[in-house]
Amino acid sequence: MDSRVSELFGGCCRPGGGPAMGGTLKARGAGGSSGCGGPKGKKKNGRNRGSKANNPPYLPPEAEDGNIEYKLKLVNPSQYRFEHLVTQMKWRLQEGRGEAVYQIGVEDNGLLVGLAEEEMRASLKTLHRMAEKVGADITVLREREVDYDSDMPRKITEVLVRKVPDNQQFLDLRVAVLGNVDSGKSTLLGVLTQGELDNGRGRARLNLFRHLHEIQSGRTSSISFEILGFNSKGEVVNYSDSRTAEEICESSSKMITFIDLAGHHKYLHTTIFGLTSYCPDCALLLVSANTGIAGTTREHLGLALALKVPFFIVVSKVDLCAKTTVERTVRQLERVLKQPGCHKVPMLVTSEDDAVTAAQQFAQSPNVTPIFTLSSVSGESLDLLKVFLNILPPLTNSKEQEELMQQLTEFQVDEIYTVPEVGTVVGGTLSSGICREGDQLVVGPTDDGCFLELRVCSIQRNRSACRVLRAGQAATLALGDFDRALLRKGMVMVSPEMNPTICSVFEAEIVLLFHATTFRRGFQVTVHVGNVRQTAVVEKIHAKLRTGEKAVVRFRFLKHPEYLKVGAKLLFREGVTKGIGHVTDVQAITAGEAQANMGF
Repeated sequence: MDSRVSELFGGCCRPGGGPAMGGTLKARGAGGSSGCGGPKGKKKNGRNRGSKANNPPYLPPEAEDGNIEYKLKLVNPSQYRFEHLVTQMKWRLQEGRGEAVYQIGVEDNGLLVGLAEEEMRASLKTLHRMAEKVGADITVLREREVDYDSDMPRKITEVLVRKVPDNQQFLDLRVAVLGNVDSGKSTLLGVLTQGELDNGRGRARLNLFRHLHEIQSGRTSSISFEILGFNSKGEVVNYSDSRTAEEICESSSKMITFIDLAGHHKYLHTTIFGLTSYCPDCALLLVSANTGIAGTTREHLGLALALKVPFFIVVSKVDLCAKTTVERTVRQLERVLKQPGCHKVPMLVTSEDDAVTAAQQFAQSPNVTPIFTLSSVSGESLDLLKVFLNILPPLTNSKEQEELMQQLTEFQVDEIYTVPEVGTVVGGTLSSGICREGDQLVVGPTDDGCFLELRVCSIQRNRSACRVLRAGQAATLALGDFDRALLRKGMVMVSPEMNPTICSVFEAEIVLLFHATTFRRGFQVTVHVGNVRQTAVVEKIHAKLRTGEKAVVRFRFLKHPEYLKVGAKLLFREGVTKGIGHVTDVQAITAGEAQANMGF
């Protein structure tokens, strides 16, 4: 991690400073860049196929892995060829966990050849037959003319193929929502999930609040979850038709789960817990157009960078500002994103074609940061954000998920509830393995370092029943009459075969992002490692440590032992002091040793 990220936490960098890392990446309209890459390869026979500035002749060569498939044409294939094409589509859908993108009129090496109108119509008809065969729908994302030395107009067509996976496990993306207090985070989520625009006084956000004081103050202090669905045709599925959460899940092929985090500095510990514990796929950073980068915006940006969470930016409340004010806020964001601590390439989204390009480049390059400007009151450019979320592919590939599923079961306990007629319920994320109804697991560590046996009675994902939970998915598990008093946030539920180890002392290699003086032995900080959040004391530092410096530090938990793994990301804080790093060593202890250490 670049230590220059410390500038975002310490307030050392100014919005106007920093060298630019190239200009703003602005997506082209129809006939422009596809978002899958720029010109590549040599020109053949001296012909300048790139004579039009907005018509790069090549995409990157087709990859064997991934969910993107190039097809020059699909005109009247033989039965054998058709079956082969169907098998190929199944593979691409599997790679994209239920989604695939077909580029029609493109050779395997990425050359944009294009097709005449009649050939394109026949190719799309064949593609539709292929999709029907595998139980999927197709949606044309965009068509673009290409210049390929032909008197007849030639086009390439980009098509989204989407299906509900055979095991009924819909594609689920988790998006953490960050931003300063009063930037409109809850209001935007209310508009997206409820399907009704705000009245300018916060009506859209009322259904998202969990506590009375949140309704009274209009400020989020806890973590809440909201869902937005897209069906196989790319249409929005939300509460606008008086659907229940179960109906939304049943009607959707893709689910976006928004994690609404607190914006006030007083609740920063809750925001950090949401980012470290709930494992978001990406983050949405909301910035108010009329205030710009203010309050905790810079700090939230730094958190996303420190935890390596990809993020995109939404500039809200454009209805309250003049166009020049919105442009000034966007320029301010572009300057900050280009600074050495961020090293991002801003991409301003102004059209539907831009939104498609942004979604593809955002998934392919960690440096690209799309920027949207919209209003939750007038609805201006709101559809562009929906297009982006609909097209946004999974940010992890299927191979990584398969590898995690082969490991033993490990479930992080993030929330604990008591539900009438159900009993104790825990919410969290399955880090590895597979969890089924009726599985016997152990949960811990308790205060005395023990792991207790329990049984999973039932599972729900996004408030609908689910029989099988796979690695990377978030869910709630019903534990029947298991005593809630024995549970706490930060515990793990694991397979008994794992023989889990616990520790009170561990070492981590850290970068001190900000501290007013020298970081010394005996200093107490709140440590965040995954879903673990506990105060720890610095026992030993292998070198003097000041802001921006790196060192190996030994920590000791003050209250009770925790379950940690070597390599886990770590973030600690205390007041303005902040640091990041990763666990390098854990000193495993037994339950008896944990009991002896409880008085420390």
